[in-house]
Amino acid sequence: MSRPFPSRSSSSSGAFVRVNGKIRAREVRVIGVDGKQLGVLSLGDALNMARANGVDLVEIAANANPPVCRLVDFGKFRYEQAKRDKESKKHQHATKVKEVQLSPKIDPHDLGVKIQHAVDFLCEDMKVKVTLKFRGREMAHTEFGFQVVNKFLTDIAPFGHQDFPPKLIGRGINVMISPLPRNKRAKNPRGEAEDRPAESAEAAEPDAMPEPRVEQNHRPEPVHAQRAHHNAPRAPETASGGFANNPFAQIEINR
Repeated sequence: MSRPFPSRSSSSSGAFVRVNGKIRAREVRVIGVDGKQLGVLSLGDALNMARANGVDLVEIAANANPPVCRLVDFGKFRYEQAKRDKESKKHQHATKVKEVQLSPKIDPHDLGVKIQHAVDFLCEDMKVKVTLKFRGREMAHTEFGFQVVNKFLTDIAPFGHQDFPPKLIGRGINVMISPLPRNKRAKNPRGEAEDRPAESAEAAEPDAMPEPRVEQNHRPEPVHAQRAHHNAPRAPETASGGFANNPFAQIEINR
């Protein structure tokens, strides 16, 4: 016996589709197997028609009056629905926004670091929100803040474009930057700089000659034997250059 309500273990109530005996309406508008409308029929007649065609009666518009049902194989219906959902998700991009904060008196080196961070974010398909805040009497000369923001926008122009011109809101200047399409966007200079040292190192390294292999077939002497050999007394040499215990010293050679 089929139950008209989804089980508690179902992932989401929105994805639940009533099929055959789970449909609770008395009358339904039926769409045939070939996609043509068959009119409004009673639930019993619609189920009999589905059995005659060897398919299921699937409710596709439950909020309509009367509900719309289709004669289709339920497995095929679920496959087509999953395929449509997958295609729709491909065109949906989760937009992330990164914020970069500036000041009117920012150092040129610090500004370069901020620009590089913004370029990294834009190359990763993220939006960048630029905020410049004025403090105290800096509000008397807002033109210096606009100069910093305009320089920032000029340097990142190859990677992103501003959604709107810089605006002075309260005590700060705000602007939103969106990344350019990949085919129109410049390459990240930091990524190229990281690849160049590796290539130059490989090119500059000469072909190293193989080191000669030293074969050690003899067993080294123990330490105590080396010390004994070093401390052994040596035989005294004579003035003639021979040894004192030479057995041939007393032999006279007749010439």
